[in-house]
Amino acid sequence: MNPVSAAPYDIFIIGGGVNGCGIARDAAGRGLRVALAEMGDLAQGTSSASTKLFHGGLRYLEFLELRLVHEALTEREVLLVAMPHIARPMRFVLPTHPMMRFAGGTPISTLLGLTMPWMRGRRPAWVIRAGLFLYDHMGGRKILPGTRKIDLRSDPAGAVLNPKFTDAFEYSDCWVDDSRLVVLNARDAAARGAQVMVRARVVHAEREGNHWRIVTEGEAGRQEHLARALVNAAGPWVAEVMGSALGVRSGEGVRLVRGSHIVTRRLFDHDRAYFFQGEDGRIVFALPFEQDFTLIGTTDLDHQGDPGEAACTDAEQDYLCAFASKYFAQPVTRAQIVWTYSGVRPLYDDGAKSATQATRDYVLSLDAGPGAPLLEVFGGKITTYRKLAEATLAKLAPGLGDMAGNWTARVPLPGGDFPHDGVAALTGALIADYPFLTPAWAARLVHAYGTEARRILAGAKTAAALGRDFGGSLTEAEVCWLMAEEFARSAEDVLWRRSKLGLRLAPAQVAALAEFMGAV
Repeated sequence: MNPVSAAPYDIFIIGGGVNGCGIARDAAGRGLRVALAEMGDLAQGTSSASTKLFHGGLRYLEFLELRLVHEALTEREVLLVAMPHIARPMRFVLPTHPMMRFAGGTPISTLLGLTMPWMRGRRPAWVIRAGLFLYDHMGGRKILPGTRKIDLRSDPAGAVLNPKFTDAFEYSDCWVDDSRLVVLNARDAAARGAQVMVRARVVHAEREGNHWRIVTEGEAGRQEHLARALVNAAGPWVAEVMGSALGVRSGEGVRLVRGSHIVTRRLFDHDRAYFFQGEDGRIVFALPFEQDFTLIGTTDLDHQGDPGEAACTDAEQDYLCAFASKYFAQPVTRAQIVWTYSGVRPLYDDGAKSATQATRDYVLSLDAGPGAPLLEVFGGKITTYRKLAEATLAKLAPGLGDMAGNWTARVPLPGGDFPHDGVAALTGALIADYPFLTPAWAARLVHAYGTEARRILAGAKTAAALGRDFGGSLTEAEVCWLMAEEFARSAEDVLWRRSKLGLRLAPAQVAALAEFMGAV
């Protein structure tokens, strides 16, 4: 076994998802000694299986989660400024349903002030408009445009919808590349001094006086580490880590909720997304995805079994197809699906009757000792990961002593040091300096790496100078960058988390990539 490092870490974090990497970045930037251990790849679990949105959570308003919605709405623009390459504003079209009316023309729901059973889970237009008014005004919106009403009979967004939908609201939220968000936080943490260990499972941890002694097994063999505080940010494995590594039961409950998605060939040509309401009270998004595809999700089902084995079941695929088919003019079928994915959300168990109603807010549970502190992370949303990190360090501060204050708001992630509306200019400049790039290739590099795309191209005069082309514009130079700078170890890491090029490469190309990475 490799010996304990000479000096103890201030914080040791278990889990390389968005919460763990966000905490590591924040803590390292305050001058703390930080280590993070992830049993697999960064973002391999829930954090690469989201609906890819920075959003306030419009539907959470009806559950009166006002603090969560306010924080999330405020964060949208903070995050846009910090990561303009991997996040962008997106407009959402929310069709409203025709109302049953009295002979005088007044909707029943307006008279009674509530949603009637015959609406079967769908919100009347006036309720939606009231919610969107709050949505527009709760978060200090400056960059994102506000809500407007649109006529689907004349607006291009209505062309692909069932003609029975004539009216809609259009509002703003943001799209984000979730797995790249995680990796960039990990990279920034490492650049600020954190030790980031992938494929390093924590197999044991115990208190020894005022420190934690932590044992990991992974690429570097079996290692011991000392830390003044331990953070369990293992996501859906949070309870398992408590039992298997720490030998104790968590003092809090976690509710595992599976969210599944389907990806089809592109169902519409514009760049707006759709927000659909279901008869069961659920909502589903249909988003433009990776230029040539449409992403549809998500489901909300209590999950049993290993979170790592979560998959979009046949029943969930049928459900999402049927849900979307009630809105689109042309039915969505299983035959159109090119990819599915599923993630398990580790929600705090607040006793809600259904998975849909369970809180999405985060809960931080601190065991202050005696001895070194332990903090468990439950729940949370990608949109509020930065605020969760700040709250984590605030809770740990009494045990760690003096540290620098909050600093991450609007501080760019790697490659994000350009204006929030500067993607087009950055892409154009890249093409001008590297004429061999196609527009699609240049745009992909900018959306993934921002200003760091030039470090990958490294002055190349021709495409051939970047080495082997594995397909989909993925070159040897880019793969080597991902391995050296972004902790990628396998073809799956590259094709499904550092990018979504797995949608474009043929099996033979995937095999060639895997062989290349294995030989490096």
